[in-house]
Amino acid sequence: MAQAARALWPVGHALAWRLGGRLPSGLPAQSRVGFAGAAGGPGPAATARKGSPRLLGAAALALGGVLGLYHTARWHLRAQDLRAQRSAAQLSLSSRLQLTLYQYKTCPFCSKVRAFLDFHALPYQVVEVNPVRRAEIKFSSYRKVPILLAQEGESLQQLNDSSVIISALKTYLVSGQPLEHIVTYYPSIKAVNDQGKEVTEFFNKYWLMLDEKEAQRMYGGKEARMEEMKWRQWADDWLVHLISPNVYRTPAEALASFDYIVREGKFGALEGAVAKYMGAAAMYLISKRLKSRHHLQDDVREDLYEAADKWVAAVGKDRPFMGGEKPNLADLPWYLRMEKAIAEAPQ
Repeated sequence: MAQAARALWPVGHALAWRLGGRLPSGLPAQSRVGFAGAAGGPGPAATARKGSPRLLGAAALALGGVLGLYHTARWHLRAQDLRAQRSAAQLSLSSRLQLTLYQYKTCPFCSKVRAFLDFHALPYQVVEVNPVRRAEIKFSSYRKVPILLAQEGESLQQLNDSSVIISALKTYLVSGQPLEHIVTYYPSIKAVNDQGKEVTEFFNKYWLMLDEKEAQRMYGGKEARMEEMKWRQWADDWLVHLISPNVYRTPAEALASFDYIVREGKFGALEGAVAKYMGAAAMYLISKRLKSRHHLQDDVREDLYEAADKWVAAVGKDRPFMGGEKPNLADLPWYLRMEKAIAEAPQ
């Protein structure tokens, strides 16, 4: 516990800045098919919703302590033991893959994929993509990141979309099916969204392609499998939309966020200067449109607190993770999305 508390101090310190406290002296370095909706009532975060900015800062620290202690510290302190439980068959399978991840370091969808790869001890190379030119992914007609290239023997597969990447790789690790077969289970189509923009939709993205025995061994029952799918989609369809309105809530916060993005991203000197100020201004305005589009409350912190309440209520008091004694695929996106919205966890 003492080790966890010491590890969480940097998180709480940065959290006070992100949610209304003072700016710390040093900033920290660093869908579509499934089941929608989530249930849950008011919880611990509700107590942090009223009061002065100083009280908000204190409440933010409390929220960071609870969430960090519950998820981040437990995650890091137990990660080595959990990895040690991997079977020899899984280790053999992972050693046959050569993975290259094309990413923006600060993108929450890319962070989600990195968390999956790191947690499963899958070795991979990273190619940081220039957000302006995107020359690093000129080989691909799909122009979003993350993109994962997976070499298995003579077969080279391109996996697009963070949830598809995770579902396909997890299916591979559990079933041992050839990856070139697995990717055919996640077809894509072009569609037009509510804003009239053409988007790529992926089928089955939250579903692992396992037979009955494999599914039973992994989940222990149908309810656990459906619960994982439901909350994976909730993180993509709802939780992710809370990040921008909270991170770019004010002009000052937007500028501070883009200062971090430029420092961590692959920008040239001129590109970085332009991106910092023009990007901050653009995202401040976009965050207001997102707030309206997703019908967020006047104080967008309220929606973030309610999301925390729903998640904590869904996990309950009798298990450390949504997956039980170890994280499942629903725990990963929650952990990363809250890290992006609040503060980066100590590594």
